[in-house]
Amino acid sequence: MIAKVKHIVDNNKITSILPTQRYVDPKYVYIATNNARCDKSELYIKEGDHVNCFQVIGMRYAKNFVQPIHATVSGTFVGLEKHYHRNGKLIDFIKIENDFKDTFDSSVKERSKEEIEKLTKDDMTNIIKDCALVGLGGSSFPTYIKFQTKEKINVILINAIECEPYITSDQRIMMESPHRIIQGIQYALQAFDCHQAYICIKSKYKQIKQVYDLLLKPYPEIKIKTVGNFYPQGWEKAMIKSALNIELNENELPMQKGIMNFNVSTIVGLYKAIKYNIPVVKRNITVTGEGIMYPKNFRVRVGTPVKELIELCGGYSHPELNKVIILGGPMMGASLPSDDCIITKTVTSVIVLNDHQYKEEPCIRCGSCVMSCPTHLQPVMIMNAVKAKDKERIKTLNPLRCIECGLCTYSCTSKIHVLDYVRKAKIFAKL
Repeated sequence: MIAKVKHIVDNNKITSILPTQRYVDPKYVYIATNNARCDKSELYIKEGDHVNCFQVIGMRYAKNFVQPIHATVSGTFVGLEKHYHRNGKLIDFIKIENDFKDTFDSSVKERSKEEIEKLTKDDMTNIIKDCALVGLGGSSFPTYIKFQTKEKINVILINAIECEPYITSDQRIMMESPHRIIQGIQYALQAFDCHQAYICIKSKYKQIKQVYDLLLKPYPEIKIKTVGNFYPQGWEKAMIKSALNIELNENELPMQKGIMNFNVSTIVGLYKAIKYNIPVVKRNITVTGEGIMYPKNFRVRVGTPVKELIELCGGYSHPELNKVIILGGPMMGASLPSDDCIITKTVTSVIVLNDHQYKEEPCIRCGSCVMSCPTHLQPVMIMNAVKAKDKERIKTLNPLRCIECGLCTYSCTSKIHVLDYVRKAKIFAKL
């Protein structure tokens, strides 16, 4: 464990210091037809069609909303191929051969400062809905739905905490794209007629704080707020408590307290949507872990195969060992059975670990999972109820409060995958 902790620290230090490497021109990109929130889709193109970058090429359908599918390069639609999605499922992807011309769709237009100042909240809501902007911290929740709130917003929080181990892409985007972040926050303040915003970062990010304290002098309505260095500090309830000393009740939404929060990458996406009328076709991600040679942060085209990024990191270290491929953070990300997976707009990182087999032991009722749970659940009792298939007992234990942070599994002295049982319990509780 000590060696692994040291490895995480070393990787974080490397990727947080080195500049982000651009890899935005793969030969092929792959766009998911469905995702975790939209299980149906319709394509507007056929094989052989030429598409422009940012063009709407289909529509995803969820129960309560629709989501346009955008081409992330200009080129030719080759056909559908199955690859692994970040949700762990093998699904259809739209394969587009890149013509390397980046021919923009006619919908792209730069808005002047004067045009933007005239936009209402409803105007911005429609813009980001058409651009299919979602929570880029991994939630994939449609941003336009947040904009539809009727609640009075008094403060906006920007989540740049990045509390999971290994990941440093938000640190780099903070250092490399301050103008886009500040401008995106101003657009959000305008939309909600709000006059106060805080960018939340870990207190140990002293260099970022120094930079933004200087950059934000002309913007008194925006300030840096340092919060704790613990996990899961990035969870919205923990962030709100640390930043504003406001506690949310179990079923209370931040907006009911006059609070609106966005991930820092989402706020960059907001800037691009409002300023240029473009969707997210590139994003920052971290590729790291003991299973690769050289950890890096990348600016990548949405639709890039993970295999290509691993090659740019020097390939696998110790290739004779089996690998664990995780899309997202090591605590809340999805472990995939193969590196045949694709970067979607909500993938924050690719973590490659050497596969270490652990023997699961019987629960000794030490209480570690209970003490570590940020939502005050009883994970071991939930696990036992799942094993007994006691649906009524499961519902009384309220597993739907679980945020799937993974601390119960991480802290288990018997190496039991407790979170897997809680996830099963959540399914039972919804029946």
